[in-house]
Amino acid sequence: MSSFNVALNFEDGVTRFVECKAGEKVLDAAFRAKINLPMDCSDGVCGTCKCRAESGRYDLGDDYIDDALSEDEKDSGLVLTCQMVPQSDCVIAVPASSTACKTEQSKFAATVTKVEQHNDAAVVLELDVDASAPVFLPGQYVNIDVPESGLHRSYSFSSAPGESKISFLIKKIPGGLMSTWLEAARPGNKVQLTGPLGSFYLRAVERPVLFLAGGTGLAPFLSMLEVLTRNNPQQHVHLIYGVTRDLDLVLVEAIETYKAKLPNFTYATVVADAASSHPRKGWVTQHMPPEALNDGDVDVYLCGPPPMVDAVRKYFDDNGVKPNSFHYEKFTPNAAPVTA
Repeated sequence: MSSFNVALNFEDGVTRFVECKAGEKVLDAAFRAKINLPMDCSDGVCGTCKCRAESGRYDLGDDYIDDALSEDEKDSGLVLTCQMVPQSDCVIAVPASSTACKTEQSKFAATVTKVEQHNDAAVVLELDVDASAPVFLPGQYVNIDVPESGLHRSYSFSSAPGESKISFLIKKIPGGLMSTWLEAARPGNKVQLTGPLGSFYLRAVERPVLFLAGGTGLAPFLSMLEVLTRNNPQQHVHLIYGVTRDLDLVLVEAIETYKAKLPNFTYATVVADAASSHPRKGWVTQHMPPEALNDGDVDVYLCGPPPMVDAVRKYFDDNGVKPNSFHYEKFTPNAAPVTA
């Protein structure tokens, strides 16, 4: 392969992709794309360009001193972008804002191809984008301008990166700005998007994974699952999908298809409504099997409303569960997600 795609994820949630040519250092590729990553010496001496490589294969280089990058820092995934040469596609967390690096969010246009209603709970919005649309990481979100309102709403991609069509699973809110527009939206309508955004995205799968979805928080996991089918990880992936009512359980058929695509994938659905006849009632925290937590050797991803996120965090604290990593995204209607 003559070049690799490197995702630079800035601390304000903005992501920019740069093409790194064979043998090219990340810092040089970023500058070529007019992105000024933090740097001072560019010789592996000062350590100013230190970032964290979250996935991918790379050569750390030899021209740096221990004071700039210690053995412990290397073991924890830190790299010097002035020395790092990618050997595959990579994701790099940059400890600086996009504005400080003189770059900005990407804006792009899309065309509505489908608006699909799912009970009174959610809408699947499908959009057609051209080849110039920015790439995103599975789990990230965009801001979608609501036509003729001057306002936007934030939604996670439910589709996988690299497709000509992108999709979103949107909660229906009676009288809501986006929900009202979607009632009249038709194929051919144009919308403007800004992104991709967010630090909630799938990292390299090196141990069992537990996905926890609340309501339309299912969206990013559909994107992640589709990406996993391309890589076919050997680790076990378990999804728990919790909703308030039976009618809120949407796209279960789509989830079911991944059991055939991913041999190590399992899932369970949970309904909170005590009057439901669903076989698993209550909260997600009441249906986490010990094997899914794997004695803490597990990467947990959670996307749902704030009460759900708080409940899971409390459950982990109360039960002494310390996952290897815990990535979560809180979302509320009409507000941008909060990630950690």
